[in-house]
Amino acid sequence: MKIAVLPGDGIGPEIVAQAVRVLNALGQKFDLEEAPVGGAAYDVAGHPLPPATLELAKKADAILFGAVGDWKYDALARELRPEQAILGLRKHLELFANFRPAICYPELTAASSLKPEIIGGLDILIVRELNGDIYFGQPRGIRTSELPLFKGAREGFDTMHYSEPEVERIGHVAFEAARKRGKKICSVDKANVLESSQLWREVMIRISQEYPDVELSHMYVDNAAMQLVKAPKAFDVVVTGNLFGDILSDEAAMLTGSIGMLPSASLDKNNKGLYEPSHGSAPDIAGKGIANPLATILSAAMMLRYSLGMPAEADRIEKAVQKVLAQGLRTADIYTEGTQKVSTVQMGDAVVAALS
Repeated sequence: MKIAVLPGDGIGPEIVAQAVRVLNALGQKFDLEEAPVGGAAYDVAGHPLPPATLELAKKADAILFGAVGDWKYDALARELRPEQAILGLRKHLELFANFRPAICYPELTAASSLKPEIIGGLDILIVRELNGDIYFGQPRGIRTSELPLFKGAREGFDTMHYSEPEVERIGHVAFEAARKRGKKICSVDKANVLESSQLWREVMIRISQEYPDVELSHMYVDNAAMQLVKAPKAFDVVVTGNLFGDILSDEAAMLTGSIGMLPSASLDKNNKGLYEPSHGSAPDIAGKGIANPLATILSAAMMLRYSLGMPAEADRIEKAVQKVLAQGLRTADIYTEGTQKVSTVQMGDAVVAALS
């Protein structure tokens, strides 16, 4: 099984290195091939997603991705910024379904900003459509306004749209996921204002008829943001569009104590996927050895489960992470009084040891 390893920028190389160690500790044979991506790729090839990196990603059975981005690249033209690498991979590989689980481990309830009785036992899956919406909609750009009040001023514009097939395919993915969990799904939109959301809701209602065993509810995105803080355990599976999913999944991440704990999977129609932590490249702490590698390690577990057909090995990794947390080991982002603060490498050491 060929795995493309794309560490990227900032803390990316540090955390991916620990995930690779964990994979190698499983005793399985993986064909791991590394390539530059993001700012690191721009430095050596003049583009954040060089042809060789894209070709490797296409040939691989799965992609293990770190993070991209650094302030030093902010002055580059938009198409050359590191973030274009992840957008390009999603587009070229047709990775339309983003799975972002938000789980609050019992050992980390004290690290959450919410009360233990509100957050304890949290287990949400956010299914985010990844290829459409305002991020990819056309037309877009910056132009001179023709509006009477602002005539002659520069204005930026983007287009939010969804087609029925786009909503149908993410809807089916979400309903299938709900069937394997609590059989409850909440579709989040802004149908009281947006035409695209009205279509989204109509399609979700229609395809729900194919899943009579799954309860469908609807919620406006502003209310969903509030309810995630007020009563997060009321949710099981949340399905939403690209923009709303981007925001809500990061909010859900912080409920768990740290975004450094949240893995993610971006899948195509055949379950080939790109696996990455939900956090960013964090250039401010790069090289300090304090980044939390657990989200990346858990992303590797998701890779084994969804793309490589190795659920038993995925379970081993997840149980090892739980064991390490039960031992009281914490990186700086999840540290609380009475626990033991460890470095990035020490946390990787502990997970490898726990596997045995």
